[in-house]
Amino acid sequence: MNQSQTFIRRTLKTSLPPFHADHVGSLLRSQRIEQARLQKGSGEINAVELRAIENAEITRIVEKQKEIGLKAVTDGEFRRAWWHFDFLEGLDGVTGFVPEKGIEFHNTVTKAYGVKVTGKIDFTDHPMLEDYKFLHSIAGSHTAKFTIPSPNMLFFRGKNQEEIYNTTEEFIHDLTQAYKKAIHAFYEAGCRYLQLDDTAWSVFFSENGPSLIQSWGFEPEELSTIFAKMINDAVADRPDDMNITMHICRGNFQSSYASSGGYDAVSETIFNGLHIDGLFLEYDDDRSGSFEPLRHAKRSDLQIVLGVITSKFGELEDRESIKRRIEEASQYVDLNQLCLSPQCGFASTEEGNLITEEEQWDKLGQVVTIARDVWG
Repeated sequence: MNQSQTFIRRTLKTSLPPFHADHVGSLLRSQRIEQARLQKGSGEINAVELRAIENAEITRIVEKQKEIGLKAVTDGEFRRAWWHFDFLEGLDGVTGFVPEKGIEFHNTVTKAYGVKVTGKIDFTDHPMLEDYKFLHSIAGSHTAKFTIPSPNMLFFRGKNQEEIYNTTEEFIHDLTQAYKKAIHAFYEAGCRYLQLDDTAWSVFFSENGPSLIQSWGFEPEELSTIFAKMINDAVADRPDDMNITMHICRGNFQSSYASSGGYDAVSETIFNGLHIDGLFLEYDDDRSGSFEPLRHAKRSDLQIVLGVITSKFGELEDRESIKRRIEEASQYVDLNQLCLSPQCGFASTEEGNLITEEEQWDKLGQVVTIARDVWG
């Protein structure tokens, strides 16, 4: 399907995601989930009992999302400890391990965990297929949205690739082929709204990004080409009625961040070179730069989701201020191509951001209310 056909399809069927009021996906783990995980770890309950509790809590939060007025519902990533590692270690040839230290964030660090390549990468089965099927079964008339890390994340965070693969090209080939299989498997399970989460692009945003990239043995333009190719190859054969978006993030751990900087350095690639249907972009504070890079968005079929409401802190933004920010962005992109969401999820890891569950729901309700005021 070419870009003009996609735009016509979107124009005729305005119910396609991403929606004018949307959200990134992860939600604060409930106390019941946290307790059940501890009980599972101590042997008080087994895996079947844990899953039953997860099912009940996911059903509860899905109903809450519907009640708020969101069209897309997620499972809140309630079955995961990490937004990326849980999926990646479910791929053939990828194994979780405990490194010497965690991932560094501004003024904090995560617990130590990571993934490494221990064999040829493939996708033959994955536990998250069953996770999606359960979400699909309770979504009803709402759209079941599922989130997985971008293939760039294994390239970016994975270890040991060079011991398994002779060349970067061989590694990329197997990785993108595995993702193609994954996308089709989720489609067969009923998924029509899939989101790729990606923090790898943030390496291009910061001032020290170019030198860091060169220390890895790449030039910035070379690496951005690799990142774009991995995404485009992965989604190349997706069915026409499957919408795939991408969330570009600068890190989200317990209300902290990992990097800063605007989209300028790779804006043309991000806005015109990725064959996806929508982009979820962080714009909740000065770390993300201005809306000016949006001027490079020349595709009329690309929806841009403005993350101008923060998930990091509980205080509600002023509605009129948010509307003014949407209006400012519309100077670069047609208003009907814009959508609204929090800048990130509320719990990219099981620890969650420093915000209460009530504040979380208030934030999402604010998204819906403002979107109705702006787009009707």
